[in-house]
Amino acid sequence: MTDLRVPERDGMWRRMKERGGRGDRSAISMWFWDIDRVLLLLALLLIAIGLIAVGAASPAAAQRYSDDKHHIPPLFYLWWQLGWVGVSLPVLIVTSMLPVTLAKRMALIGAGVCLLLLIAVPFIGFERNGATRWIDFGVSAMQPSEFLKPFFIVSVAWILSLRAQDGEMPVVVITGAMTAFVAVLLMLQPDFGQTVVFCSVWIALLMISGTSPKVMAGLIGCVPVGLIAAYMFYDTARVRIDAFLFPGAGEGASDNFQTNAAYNAITNGGWRGTGPGGGTMKFRLPEGHTDYIYSVIGEEFGLLACAIIALLFLAIVVRVFVKLLDEQDEFRLFAAAGLATQFGAQALISMAVNTGMAPSKGMTLPFISYGGSSMIALSIGMGLLLAFTRRNPFVSRSPYIARWSGE
Repeated sequence: MTDLRVPERDGMWRRMKERGGRGDRSAISMWFWDIDRVLLLLALLLIAIGLIAVGAASPAAAQRYSDDKHHIPPLFYLWWQLGWVGVSLPVLIVTSMLPVTLAKRMALIGAGVCLLLLIAVPFIGFERNGATRWIDFGVSAMQPSEFLKPFFIVSVAWILSLRAQDGEMPVVVITGAMTAFVAVLLMLQPDFGQTVVFCSVWIALLMISGTSPKVMAGLIGCVPVGLIAAYMFYDTARVRIDAFLFPGAGEGASDNFQTNAAYNAITNGGWRGTGPGGGTMKFRLPEGHTDYIYSVIGEEFGLLACAIIALLFLAIVVRVFVKLLDEQDEFRLFAAAGLATQFGAQALISMAVNTGMAPSKGMTLPFISYGGSSMIALSIGMGLLLAFTRRNPFVSRSPYIARWSGE
């Protein structure tokens, strides 16, 4: 009779037991030892910081949206954010436990569903702050573009990975058409910030996947042309660029007011901040609990706290790319790199807007800004990122182990 036992696996389990309790073969135990625990810890730390930041911004937001008929309690947004975190954390954990194949299938199906919802937004969505980006489901509103981001990135990564099987497959054209279609839908909302994120991640994935230098040069050369065209024919872009370049002029005065208020708030606390609850400039911010929460952090906890948060985002992106240096699976490489790029790009844009280094874009700060759609979608994205960067100690030791592990 053939001995089906795998000596490498048995030896590994024995060593794990000797180290103290690592020999538990339950799904939770396997997940805990395979997952990038540092990456998970950094994400949880950002979520914890976000709760503190939303708590600081909540009184100002409650005052702004209260009126004679509806009085909003000072900590209303904090309690809601606690609820969203309670929903999001299980989503993050469960998603990170998925085998790569199942995670890919979920992302592809999710991309199709979210794309249909994004198409439906102009017809069944509702307007908020001059933009139609949300669909009301009764219990809560959903922003399809937030959920589409991680699914779209994984879908593009999958298509780019197919080039290894068929070198003649026009992956640049296919993924470019997908990105252009999504960009048009987003610009109709309008949502210029998300459009920039989707296009930036697509270009980054093309670079990572080894697209021809001539093609990349052509695409990068199209960027200034696209910006000029957006300025000339897309009112939202023109107004925001004018507000950034010519402060206080014309239609961009309101956007300029927002960026000025954000700058005044983030610099008001100096390096140490005014202390929790001591901020005053935050009451002048239009969206202090969402788009401009980085400024609230700067005012109450200081520029030093802002610098630490920026380093946390940088640490997540750098850790993912370092971890991918020895990745052999092209799909996992592209998917994880794309998700990390999206995470970092969104954080960079949000912080740049808050510090007055970029035009106003209405971009939330990942895991820190208030919002149910943003929190759950980011948790899905981080869960997928953790799933694609998992390192099973038995994978690639033998074909039998690879089949046994489900990779």
